[in-house]
Amino acid sequence: MQLIIPDYIKTIVPYPPGKPQDELEREYGVKNSIKLASNENPWGPSPKAIAAVHEAVATLNRYPDGASYYLTQALAAHHGLDTSEIVLGNGSNEMIEFLVKAFIREGLEVICSHPSFLMYEKFTQMRGGRCVVAPLAGMHHNTEAVLAAITVDTRLIFLDNPNNPSGSALTPLTLCDFLARVPEHVVVALDEAYIDFAGPELHLDIHALIRGTKNRCPVVFLRTFSKAYGLPALRVGYGLMPREIAACLHKVRQAFNINSLAQAGALAALNDQAYFRDIVARNRRGRQFLVDHLSRLGCDPLPSETNFIFFDIHADADRLYEAMLYRGVIIRSMRAYGHPSCLRVTVGTDEENTRFLTAIEECLREIRA
Repeated sequence: MQLIIPDYIKTIVPYPPGKPQDELEREYGVKNSIKLASNENPWGPSPKAIAAVHEAVATLNRYPDGASYYLTQALAAHHGLDTSEIVLGNGSNEMIEFLVKAFIREGLEVICSHPSFLMYEKFTQMRGGRCVVAPLAGMHHNTEAVLAAITVDTRLIFLDNPNNPSGSALTPLTLCDFLARVPEHVVVALDEAYIDFAGPELHLDIHALIRGTKNRCPVVFLRTFSKAYGLPALRVGYGLMPREIAACLHKVRQAFNINSLAQAGALAALNDQAYFRDIVARNRRGRQFLVDHLSRLGCDPLPSETNFIFFDIHADADRLYEAMLYRGVIIRSMRAYGHPSCLRVTVGTDEENTRFLTAIEECLREIRA
């Protein structure tokens, strides 16, 4: 069989997900492993979300509500927007894919920072587009470099704010100045997967930016239920955007892209804001605990506005990563992001954080000996 596969598909490198715990325990013969690699919520979702999913199981013989009516209504009320300004995706991953499908074809360009979320480039490649990268400056988005990269062929800019993997976030003042200078033919997507963990002073005026009162270019905000809400297995993300763009994205959205269990769980999680606030507070305490101890170990952690910490051991990160696996602790090497001496750890429960620190102290002694 001779397959005719476009060159731009052949060159795609599959996304490298974090190692599953079952795989680790099979390969390394360890028990009771912990995973601090994928920026998950270690405390899990609201009990009300779990109960809602159990109740929704009874409807598995029926197709889900293709419009996700109740969840969309609740999100509109939560953000103070109209339902015509909201689109739901199978995770915010799918929202990124919708934008690339709608605006990119061969010969057109997407701009993103490097390092940042790897899927921006991969979705662009899938459409035959060109991904232009602007290196971070001091592990922050370099908005001047992004502006300098814009051409007549640019259609999309993706900025993950806060940034993954650095954990840094731009201030509203910096972002608004940047958005005021982006030409109107470019859509700027602000990927706010981790914004729930950031301080209130870093949150933007969504209404003004979506409705174009402070900028020329269209702005899209991407959010997810996979992080602070603790529902990554259900795959629910959403976008807040001008209604003209929302109408366009609905044209490339598959029918029934949010299943019934996901709709029920996300709606219940959204409605339990007391639990949500408790998770954010727990994360803040755990994050500071890890930063303090990593600093004492000479690992140079970066300040973080997220539920993870990027740190530099000034040695081979892959060697430390491997040594941690033998101790049943999964973290993430940053070699794939261009930082071979750096790693990323997710904030865990108090018990997980302590176990991580005990293991990394042992491993560092071995590596530095």
